[in-house]
Amino acid sequence: MKDYYYFLGIKDDASDEDIKTAYRKLSMKYHPDKNDNDPFFAQRFMEIQEAYETLSDPQMRRNYDHNIVSGRGSSRSSLPPTVKNFTSNKVHAVKGEEVIIKWNTLNADVVKIVPFGLEKAYGERTFRITEFKNGKFVIILHAANSLTRQTAVKGITITEVFENDRERFRENVEKVFQQENKAEALRSNTSAWIRILLAVLLLAAALYFIMQEF
Repeated sequence: MKDYYYFLGIKDDASDEDIKTAYRKLSMKYHPDKNDNDPFFAQRFMEIQEAYETLSDPQMRRNYDHNIVSGRGSSRSSLPPTVKNFTSNKVHAVKGEEVIIKWNTLNADVVKIVPFGLEKAYGERTFRITEFKNGKFVIILHAANSLTRQTAVKGITITEVFENDRERFRENVEKVFQQENKAEALRSNTSAWIRILLAVLLLAAALYFIMQEF
């Protein structure tokens, strides 16, 4: 069940002017021509148009309010919304690198992920980070229950790294392993010398006792 008011980011009692203003703003933001015809933005643009067409027509809006808004309680959970999980396969990434996020929410009929837009209650999304802000890319999930008017929020921050940073990290890791290998070799050599020394001492003790018998 779609919530057109949420699609446009307005309240149930929004005026006609509020609806028009919200539509103009969002249609410019999500227009496919401004987003390289990305299927995600095209889908959002269609939802925004659908919401506007319904709410801008007085009769259609009255029918929608009667059949949808007033009937929310019969089909929606009265429990508070929760974000069961919201994860990313990377917390460090270079510009242009592919990132995968996954989420699962409970008792939420409207889920929005910033900066992408409206999503299903659970799912997975693959994208590439084209721009970082102050070295960070922040993703925020809003899980809302329109009946209780409660919202659960959870975020992910991905930190920008550069290829030379990765090379330095790789070199540092290799150095750590090399140092561990050298330490292990030294411990092995030390253990070998101790065993030899103990063997010599035991042999000397045995010879001593033998000599004592004669």
